Amino acid sequence: MLTNYHNHSTFCDGKNTPEEVILSAIDKGFDAIGFSGHGFTEFDQRYCMKDPPAFRAAIRELKEKYKEKIQVYLGAEEDAYAPVNRADYEYLVGSCHYCHKDGKYYPIDSGLDYFHKCLELFDGDALAVAENYYSYFCDYIVRRKPDIVGHFDLVTKFEEKEPHDLFGNPKYTAMAEKYLLYALQSGSLFEVNTGAITRGYRTTPYPSLDLLYTLKKNDGKLILSADSHAADTIDFHFKEARTMLKDVGFTHVYSLYNGEFVKDYL
Repeated sequence: MLTNYHNHSTFCDGKNTPEEVILSAIDKGFDAIGFSGHGFTEFDQRYCMKDPPAFRAAIRELKEKYKEKIQVYLGAEEDAYAPVNRADYEYLVGSCHYCHKDGKYYPIDSGLDYFHKCLELFDGDALAVAENYYSYFCDYIVRRKPDIVGHFDLVTKFEEKEPHDLFGNPKYTAMAEKYLLYALQSGSLFEVNTGAITRGYRTTPYPSLDLLYTLKKNDGKLILSADSHAADTIDFHFKEARTMLKDVGFTHVYSLYNGEFVKDYL
């Protein structure tokens, strides 16, 4: 099956309208496509949806318009610090994009300048930044149980461009694995997210390879996503990601189809 449920459009920080994304998906032979607009974050309105009701109405209209050609799903990517009304959506991608300290929110993935500010908060200690990120995010995952966990190790987004002593650091590896095992209690699907490859930050998906092995060893369930912000990237690096997952030992991922998450064999 060819599917992707982590997509952004002009309703938040995407480049294309939902209809343009759907037409691209039909052209590429997709079985299903989902829209996960960024939920409204009052404390940071640079990239989130400003009009969620209009977004929901538009996706529902397109779902009906194209129902004979493709399954269209209405979702949201909520931030751990800004939950949405779950009843308004067919599925949730639960993500965390911030460190939080002294009542303020600091983006970890909006660019190296922002990440440097996070480092300054913790005296340059990237491990402390990661601890701040994972501790809240994983408490949220276990409490909220989103359908899909978004880009689990987002805190490592810039490690290939500018190392911060996370990749290859046994202390970081142990921390990330500890929190991943905790988050697995949620029963949520974990996305294999190729978005940072699309944008030139990484050469491999989230989560990192060692965490994928941890997920395999502990019966973690996966879903493949592009975290796409443009109509032409909705299946970016999917072939390579599927090969990687087979090499790790996975036999299938999951897809939302006919209203339920089903096995999609690799």
